[in-house]
Amino acid sequence: MVLVLGLFLLLPILMALWVSLLHWDGQSNPFSGRADFVGLDNYRTLLTEDGLDRTLFATSLRNNAYYVLLTVPLQTGLALVLALIVNQRLLRARGALRTAFFFPSVTSSIAVSTVFLFLFQGSGAVNTLLSWVGVKGPNWFADPRGVLSLLLDAVGVVDPARPPGLLADHSFLGLSWFQWLSGPSVAMCTIILLAVWTTSGTFMLIFLAALQDIPRELEESAALEGVNRFQMLRHITLPALRPVLFLVLTLGLIATWQVFDQVYVMGQGNPGNTTLTPAFLSYSSAFDGSDFGQGAAIAFIMLGLILTLTAVQRWVMRERDPRPAGRNR
Repeated sequence: MVLVLGLFLLLPILMALWVSLLHWDGQSNPFSGRADFVGLDNYRTLLTEDGLDRTLFATSLRNNAYYVLLTVPLQTGLALVLALIVNQRLLRARGALRTAFFFPSVTSSIAVSTVFLFLFQGSGAVNTLLSWVGVKGPNWFADPRGVLSLLLDAVGVVDPARPPGLLADHSFLGLSWFQWLSGPSVAMCTIILLAVWTTSGTFMLIFLAALQDIPRELEESAALEGVNRFQMLRHITLPALRPVLFLVLTLGLIATWQVFDQVYVMGQGNPGNTTLTPAFLSYSSAFDGSDFGQGAAIAFIMLGLILTLTAVQRWVMRERDPRPAGRNR
């Protein structure tokens, strides 16, 4: 197993790390003298130098950050609710419900993305349903406007055409503060809905397995003490699910920062780069722009970001031992 992991995992990672230090078009041997060694120039171009490359990378980070912030809590909460529902012993057709909830997770993501393209097009089923209640739906995959800026504009707080000077005059990584805070685009929100719908079933099964491992004696004792459902969920179920909750959040965090296939099928960064993600930008830089060094550099920046966020999440959700009582002197 160590040899297999070293050959197919560790060695390619080291090779990609070397490529990230090169200016390489993929047409020659990267370990020969034909590949130009540029050191950390690929990383400096993405993080410190003004230009299109840094702007695109910052845009992809902003889009993916909103994708993570919305997708991970929604899919985790929905998965937990579904697991609690199908774990009810008196519920009829539990097997059929589990199958129905899990079915989107085993369906091809490409096929589901294609179906969503038809559902959310301008004259699709979603807009037709909205028209029945008097709501005119947007052209979902062609709308680059940020949802948060639209809400602020609707209540008269901020005009997106003329943002306040504090937000417009300051920038980070080439994007103004207003661009960072404008929220996910309407097009990105449809991808978020797709991700929540297709991944909640998998996490539901993980939560369900953990729920079934909770001793029934705990629940029966709590019921005899007059504990209601909310108190049982807060003081018994959720503490017992802490390790599994950390697992689900970690898997969700890693998967959402690596989102690629839905973006590739549903927009490829359009409209206006509002669905661009670092994973797709890495692919586009390498295979479309023939700059494999920059593509690899993007991948390693994302690796560092994911490892850092996972460590922070582990620290936040760590078991906190009660402080020992002081000795009386």
